[in-house]
Amino acid sequence: MDNNLELEDGVQFDPGFIKHMSAIVPNIEYVYGTLNKFKNFNQKKHQFKMFYPKIVSLLDTYLSFYAGCILWAVYIKTLGNKPLLNNICYGGEYNEEETLSEVNFIRNYIEQLKKDVKYYTGQDFTFDFQSLNILDAYSEFLKENKGFVNAKTTDDIVIPKSFKIPEGKDLEQIFEKVQEVSDNGKLKDLYPLVLKVI
Repeated sequence: MDNNLELEDGVQFDPGFIKHMSAIVPNIEYVYGTLNKFKNFNQKKHQFKMFYPKIVSLLDTYLSFYAGCILWAVYIKTLGNKPLLNNICYGGEYNEEETLSEVNFIRNYIEQLKKDVKYYTGQDFTFDFQSLNILDAYSEFLKENKGFVNAKTTDDIVIPKSFKIPEGKDLEQIFEKVQEVSDNGKLKDLYPLVLKVI
């Protein structure tokens, strides 16, 4: 395949997802920092309702990003041994707590968000089963790869035994969708495809 993701001299570690991301931890901290400025409950409630769709969108984007990372790893693992280009983790020091801090933050925040939605809106926030599966799968993926600090080639990537390895048309579909999403930034389009792997 002749394209911008798969080159003669290797494959990109990040196929173009990162440029579409906005850091979740500072964004959530900003939301609660803003909420805490209001003393009046009705003002807090109003402010929370304004932030709520953005919070949900941010969570969806992150889960889709995790799904995309898993899909991309599974895909490039099928290409034979190729150098990984621009792996920003390579050569670093592996620290499991640090590596999983963002995923664990999201997992804990989901529990907090359920309470906050009930408190501020009176509604129930439900998190679908597949999203929790993605968090679990991504945690396992990060741990088994030790945060990718040793990943120099595609051979160095470890695909957890619990993952399914798609073939043929499914692999092509993953590749095409990754390429499309890296251009248009619609990370949520990756979400349904992850069912082919986890």
